[in-house]
Amino acid sequence: MKGEPMSPTDDPAIVLDAVTKSYGAVRAVDDISISIGRGEFFGLLGPNGAGKTTLIEMIEGLRTPDTGTVTVLGMSPAPRNLALLPLIGVQTQRSAFFTRLTAREHLVTVAALYGLPPEAADRTLELVGLTGSGDVRVSNVSGGQRQRLAIASALVHDPQVIFLDEPTAALDPQARRDLGAMLRDLKATGKTIVYTTHHLDEAQALCDRIAILAGGRVLALDNPRDLIARSGLGTRLVVPPGRLTPERAEQLDGVDRVEVEDGALLLHTTQSARVLAALGAEGGLDDVQTRPATLEDVYLQLMGAPQA
Repeated sequence: MKGEPMSPTDDPAIVLDAVTKSYGAVRAVDDISISIGRGEFFGLLGPNGAGKTTLIEMIEGLRTPDTGTVTVLGMSPAPRNLALLPLIGVQTQRSAFFTRLTAREHLVTVAALYGLPPEAADRTLELVGLTGSGDVRVSNVSGGQRQRLAIASALVHDPQVIFLDEPTAALDPQARRDLGAMLRDLKATGKTIVYTTHHLDEAQALCDRIAILAGGRVLALDNPRDLIARSGLGTRLVVPPGRLTPERAEQLDGVDRVEVEDGALLLHTTQSARVLAALGAEGGLDDVQTRPATLEDVYLQLMGAPQA
């Protein structure tokens, strides 16, 4: 599927028009067209090798498309556009730090590269929730704090467009939750954010729209809610072991498919109300669980993976 240009605004921040990029015989990006609105939190999802990194590097001006055009804030990012650099911020999985400096000193140094006063560092430390760690040497901060500092480095010059590459990767559950809350706060600032992640629950909660890529092409492009609704995956109802047999479950009104998981039954349906009513008549709804379809289910469906 080719990604048709779409935008929630008439003044997009990023426009990709029929963009392609090949490396030898491998077409990493294959005729992609996407428009990202100003103030939009936009997710790029896909397996390794899907073309996400190449696409983002072309938007950032690090690579030039073989064909097609890219514009960011009305300008071409390539060849390297110095006028655009102060308007974008980039956080990568391998963000570089001045590790012998404190967190605040690091940000003061980054701010100075943009000709900004030290106050910009203090403002950004507060924005990412690191004010209390400002005097801690970068080499001593925790993994979650380091990720916040990487994002702060991308924000210190107050850019209009921000690129976040796997910001919660390799974090423990608590650090990931804390950073997720910070990303929600960042979303509320109205910046245009382009976001890649393998945590699909985060993408579902944060992103206004999502493009799912594979093989250099756009497989799906829409907001998470509509992607899930159009998938036809419906809901899974989990019935405790021993409540009824798989054969009987298949006969219930509204059940599309039945699977057995650790003795429990998974009833797949797009008519959950009818199935719940039938289950109630069979023996009650105690301990019956409802699992609505998620963005992860849609992603797996598009990738051809079996559904749980």
